[in-house]
Amino acid sequence: MGLGDKLENAAEKAGGKAKETAGAATGDQSLRTEGQADQAKGDLKQAGEKVKDAFKKD
Repeated sequence: MGLGDKLENAAEKAGGKAKETAGAATGDQSLRTEGQADQAKGDLKQAGEKVKDAFKKD
């Protein structure tokens, strides 16, 4: 996984966490759900990059 990809995925997860927290604080369920989705998306991208890296090493 490239450093740029790692940073993008981490930023997406962090942004998602911020949205989730803001949604919880304001009672905005839509924003909270969007934040959770962004975090999940970041996790999936990171997992995909790890799979690609595993195949590159062989």
